[in-house]
Amino acid sequence: MADAEVERRRDSTPRTLGEIGLDHFAPYLINRISARWNADMLLRLKEHGLSTLEMRVLAILSVMPGITINELAVFAVTEQSTMSRTLHALEGHGLVTLRRREGDQRVREPYLTSAGREAFRQVWPEMHDSLDRMFAGFSADEYETLITLLTRVLRNIRHHDF
Repeated sequence: MADAEVERRRDSTPRTLGEIGLDHFAPYLINRISARWNADMLLRLKEHGLSTLEMRVLAILSVMPGITINELAVFAVTEQSTMSRTLHALEGHGLVTLRRREGDQRVREPYLTSAGREAFRQVWPEMHDSLDRMFAGFSADEYETLITLLTRVLRNIRHHDF
C-alpha cells in the first residue's frame, strides 16, 4: 500500500470488516492457518505422545538451548505458568532437564536431554512434511518474501525484544 493510501486511511473512518472481507483480513487468515497447523500437528503428535506445546518446546530448545523459561514461553506462545507446568511434565518424561544458571542460581535454564533430542528427531519429519504441504506450489522467492513480511509484522506487534 502506498504511503498516501495509508495516511488517507488513518484520517478517515475505517472500512468495516464486511467491506474488507474475511479473505482480505490478515489476522483472520493468520489465525486460520495457525489453527489448521496446530490441528494437523496434534493428530500427527498423538502417536509420539506429545502435545503441540510440548512439540514447540522441543523444537525451540533444539535450536535455542538454555534460554530462560520466560523467553521460552514467549517463543512457544504460551503463558509463563503454562510453560513451567509443561517443562515439569517434559522433565518427568526425561525429555528436558532444568539447570541452574551459573552466576544466578534463581534462573533455571531448560535443555533437551538425549531422549528429548531423539523425540524431536522423530517428530521433525512430521513437522517438515506439514510445512512442505502448506507451501506446495510456492517458489523459493515467494516463501522468502512471505517470511520477510511476517517477520516485519511480528516486529510491529511484538512486546519483547526477542
